[in-house]
Amino acid sequence: MKALFGLVLGVMLCTSCLDKEPGSAIPQEQAMQTFSDAEQTMVGIYAQMKSSALWSGLLTLLPDIQTDLVYAVDGYTNTYGTIWQWDIRPTNSEIEAVYAALYSVISNCNFYLERVGNVRATLVDDESIATLDIYTGEVYAIRALCYSELIKCFCKAYDPATAENELGVVLRSHFETPEAITRSSLYDSYQFVLRDLEKAEELLDEENDGPGSVFMTRAMAYALHARVALYMQDWATAIDYSTRLIDNKRFSLMSTKTTIYSQYSDYDYMWLYDNGTELFWRQGFTTTSYGGALGQVFLNYNNDYTYFYPDYVPAQWVLNLYDQNDLRYGSFFYTGQTGYDHALAWPLLVKYYGNINFIESALIYHVSMPKPFRLAEQYLIRAEAYCRLETPNYSAAAKDLTTLRSARYLSGGNINITADNWLDQIAAERVRELFMEGFRLQDYKRWGKLYKNGEGFTRTPQQSTLDEGSSLSVKADNPLFVWPIPQHEIESPGSMVQPNESNKYIGTL
Repeated sequence: MKALFGLVLGVMLCTSCLDKEPGSAIPQEQAMQTFSDAEQTMVGIYAQMKSSALWSGLLTLLPDIQTDLVYAVDGYTNTYGTIWQWDIRPTNSEIEAVYAALYSVISNCNFYLERVGNVRATLVDDESIATLDIYTGEVYAIRALCYSELIKCFCKAYDPATAENELGVVLRSHFETPEAITRSSLYDSYQFVLRDLEKAEELLDEENDGPGSVFMTRAMAYALHARVALYMQDWATAIDYSTRLIDNKRFSLMSTKTTIYSQYSDYDYMWLYDNGTELFWRQGFTTTSYGGALGQVFLNYNNDYTYFYPDYVPAQWVLNLYDQNDLRYGSFFYTGQTGYDHALAWPLLVKYYGNINFIESALIYHVSMPKPFRLAEQYLIRAEAYCRLETPNYSAAAKDLTTLRSARYLSGGNINITADNWLDQIAAERVRELFMEGFRLQDYKRWGKLYKNGEGFTRTPQQSTLDEGSSLSVKADNPLFVWPIPQHEIESPGSMVQPNESNKYIGTL
């Protein structure tokens, strides 16, 4: 598998990620001429999104591994080792893979959008036209999502006062029409995302909203809109869109106390079987069509099917965040014996142990369907936005966090939010709920000096963890919170892509 991935990646990276052919052997002029062709193009786009460089792998794992949430274990395989040790360079293969995979999906979205008008003109029945419009809404939502992820990883945090003068991403809205390979402003980049979301929300039918959808829906577009608004410091809009979802009766928080689905709690069921009432969108995997294995580096049980050989274990300070009534601890962590010579016994991350059906039917371990948009995040978004209004509403924020915690606690869960503690409380709750879902690096970046006075984080060595990297101290203004633009993008023929500060950064951490 690794050799195959390396071969594919090598082919992808020999030219700019911005100059891709669609995933088809059909000549461009003959491609996507009919409704059936459009459906097949959609199937191809969703298949691309399963890439282990994206939500089922690197895009989810790297941002949290880079921060203070986990520690590398002595004897680990060195998987993502340069990321964990902050030895992040423009030639890093994982960074290149994320960049390439996102632009590859965008390229195919542009391919679809350039041709869908001609396909629509050939249709005569209303049902086919309506279905095609929904497909088009899905593509706009997908493109908005991919650009938002590029901005999150490769751009500075958004400040409304300076965004027009900060570097954004290379915006490509066409497939065949030549466009300058240069970065737009951060302001223009986010405006592009918002325009795509506006089109998606217009075209997607709310009747298709429903928990556990494997396709883009209006609810998913709303969830992304709320997240983007939070990142843009547009607190009122973040509250508006998160409220639309929180008030939508089709979705509800999964409880750690009820057992509707099986012998597991509803919350455990969501992680073990990859479905539930709080999922706006999940990636639809099968035993014959799936992406990366999110749980591999935390367990490696399939090395010998006897012991765990984790590459990374949770930080002690994270484990300490959960009190005895917080049932998320039991959903996320299991103290297991490792197979290393040092015999480390530690609470291991089992949140991504793997889909039970996959394990039982095909012995596929540690593959979980990514769940990039959950109702829980919307409560966290709205709570933070309430606290950051010009006139903060701390009581409303406390109510949202209490509602979330009441679904996760055996009893209690009430929380008090004040002007003095709001960010510490929200930051802690985001770790408890969103652990290893890819948010921590962005949270540090966007909070900046507001969080812990800009001190960033300092790792403290743990039992049997790797010496290199276990004592890092990283300030909030470190350039590597923004990933470097891949070097091949800067050097590719005709490129005018400007580097990030991190492209040239060689610092002492």
